[in-house]
Amino acid sequence: MIILLIMMFSIVLAGLSFHRMHLLSALLCLEGMMLTIFIGLSLWPNQLSTSPLMTPLIMLTMSACEAALGLSLMIATARSHGTDNLKTLNLLQC
Repeated sequence: MIILLIMMFSIVLAGLSFHRMHLLSALLCLEGMMLTIFIGLSLWPNQLSTSPLMTPLIMLTMSACEAALGLSLMIATARSHGTDNLKTLNLLQC
C-alpha cells in the first residue's frame, strides 16, 4: 500500500513538473498531491491500530482552503492578464 501511495505522489509530482504551462493544471497537480497525502494519513492509523482522526480532517481542511485560494488567484490572474498561462506572467511587476 505504501508503494502505491509513493507511486501516486511521484506521478502527480512528475505531472506538476512537466505540465506547468497553465495555472489550472498546476493547481490540479497540487490538489492531487494533497489528496494522496490525505489518503496516506487516513490509512496510517489503520495499520497502527490507533485512532487519531484529527490529522486527516486537518489535512482535508487545509486542502480545501488551498484549492479555494488557488482558484481565486487564478480568476484574479485571468481577469488582470487575460490568460492563465504561467509564462506570460511576470511576477516582478506590481
